[in-house]
Amino acid sequence: MKNIAPDATRTTLSMVAATPKPRLVKLAITSQGEDEFSIASATLKATHYVVKIEIGGPAGMLAPLLGKQPPDTHVWVLGGEAPAFVKSEGPLFLGGPIWRIELTSPVWPKVPAADTKEKDENKH
Repeated sequence: MKNIAPDATRTTLSMVAATPKPRLVKLAITSQGEDEFSIASATLKATHYVVKIEIGGPAGMLAPLLGKQPPDTHVWVLGGEAPAFVKSEGPLFLGGPIWRIELTSPVWPKVPAADTKEKDENKH
């Protein structure tokens, strides 16, 4: 999704679904606009994408009736020169719970790296 233009109305990709019998499905990706988030004191905007799995043929018509239609997955990507993943919400497997995977800001030690190295050398 980092390569999809944020103003694209719909992008469709093919994917092989890892089911007991592998199946070719379509991923319909649409942009839902931008959502704000913050890192430290900076406020940024990420493009919100919705990914729908489209099952073709008779199975695709029966899936919603039988409760087998996978739920949508939501993905947020920070745009710019170097697009970056920000957050995802969706199941990781058919029938699985909705997982939220998101970035956390790193927290670095307050001791400079050179001081830490000297302390480690003195321990030996």
